Amino acid sequence: MGSRIRTYVYAADPISAAGLASALRGEPEILVVGDHEIDTASVALIVADEVDPETTRVISAIQRNGCPRVVLVVTRLDDSGLMAAVEAGGCGILRREEATAERLVAAIRAAAAGDGSLPPDLLGRLLNQVGQLQRQVLAPRGLSFSGFTERELEVLRHLADGRDTAEIASILAYSERTVKNVIHEITTRLQLRNRSHAVAYAVRQGLI
Repeated sequence: MGSRIRTYVYAADPISAAGLASALRGEPEILVVGDHEIDTASVALIVADEVDPETTRVISAIQRNGCPRVVLVVTRLDDSGLMAAVEAGGCGILRREEATAERLVAAIRAAAAGDGSLPPDLLGRLLNQVGQLQRQVLAPRGLSFSGFTERELEVLRHLADGRDTAEIASILAYSERTVKNVIHEITTRLQLRNRSHAVAYAVRQGLI
């Protein structure tokens, strides 16, 4: 067996924290660490009634203290709380009523490996909200989750194919000035050095 996963447990209620920590200490894959060792933890397990501003504050504080991977165990979770958990950096969510030792260990293991974990119905709700965000907020503004407009991505694809400004303008039916402005906007916004740097960035991000 490999090294045990160092796990920090937090709950506003000390009894809940102690009970969860006690349960995890019986698991051979998990090594529970205390407050003074939080910076050595691979995963933090946070127990909360709901994902409210206080919970997101705790997530941020724990991450600042050196533990970037957070799994939430929550009693109540509505759609806004689900999005708040994801935005705050939670990489796993379990309902408290479903948080058996086996599921907790699976979620901690996934988090330590850099993966996420959600119950199937929560994943469906999250995907639905992401779709609504794209349709109702980003798409009307010509944006995507990549942070690039479709026009910017088109220009980057042609740059990656080695085409110059005149060729791109001709293919896309833009003026050369428009193409230059698009490239300038990309490099300025992302603080990239030049066109080649912009193409390399887009490739690394899996955008083209």
